[in-house]
Amino acid sequence: MRRRTLITTALTSAVLALSACGGADEGYSPDPDALQIYSSQHDNLTKAWAKGFEERSGIATQVRPGKDASMGHMIVEEGAQSPADVFLTENSPAMTLVEQNDLLAPVDGATLDLVPQNRRPSSGDWTSVAARSTVLVYNPDEIAEEDLPESLMDLQKPEYEGQWGAGATGADFQAIVAGMLADQGEAKTAAWLDGLKENAEIYKHNVATMKAVNAGEVPMGVIYHYYWYRDQAETKDGSANTELHYFKNGDPGAFVSLSAAGVLKNAEHPKKAQEFIAYILSDEGQKVLETSGSKEYAVAKGATSDPDLPTLESLEAPAIDPFALDSEKVTQMMTDAGIL
Repeated sequence: MRRRTLITTALTSAVLALSACGGADEGYSPDPDALQIYSSQHDNLTKAWAKGFEERSGIATQVRPGKDASMGHMIVEEGAQSPADVFLTENSPAMTLVEQNDLLAPVDGATLDLVPQNRRPSSGDWTSVAARSTVLVYNPDEIAEEDLPESLMDLQKPEYEGQWGAGATGADFQAIVAGMLADQGEAKTAAWLDGLKENAEIYKHNVATMKAVNAGEVPMGVIYHYYWYRDQAETKDGSANTELHYFKNGDPGAFVSLSAAGVLKNAEHPKKAQEFIAYILSDEGQKVLETSGSKEYAVAKGATSDPDLPTLESLEAPAIDPFALDSEKVTQMMTDAGIL
């Protein structure tokens, strides 16, 4: 009964979040003289980048906030008439959706060269600007470290029924599943989703999952790393009783999701849009990730991340071309599994 309640709550929240995205910008009126940034990245991070860019370039910006999936679909629906000059995402599948609809202009080569090849798509139509790692948060009072699963894929096994949670209806988790699909294939991913349906407690999002683990509701949860590191750096209210486990070894549980930036093909200010992305990947723009408390990873060559974090290289993430992440397929598979 508790799982059904949580699933219902999560689905209701997801619908409300999508509705809120549309409702939040009912009063949005684009300033024709300002660079239009459609952003589903965290608000404080986007504003820090926009402010820094304005101060550096003298170019005015206007941010339209939203959520990954709903904003990606909004841009597709707006098509060539979209006011957007730049699209920023939390996870790359939303950008891939826009790319697949032929709505992106190639990112300048000099900007692409600022990012290692394994942190941008082979297409070159967008680039990563930040990254976040998949982790297993666990409560050592509820499960011993030696009893943790060896792989994320193991969580589908019967012995883990009721032993873990996830914010499965959110874009963050769906990006993790997209990485699994690209790495493991459809059959294995479908079987894992069936296991999730049977075994996992479904929470509203990453923070709710972490807090549930902290409270002992479930021994483990699948989240992104930075939620834990932020809480640890602040009150520890949601993480004091927890630790993190990194799967490593190219496991699907070591998936690193890339936050993306792209220029719209029909942008009103294409040169300024290219300059904005170049700024984000400059030393100054990437320094925001290190010093702002966002706890997300910097991705540009030579950039350093928050010293609290293990290095990106040490995570041993699976080698996945982000161009191959298919959010629409994942949504269908999760719907078929009865999760969405």
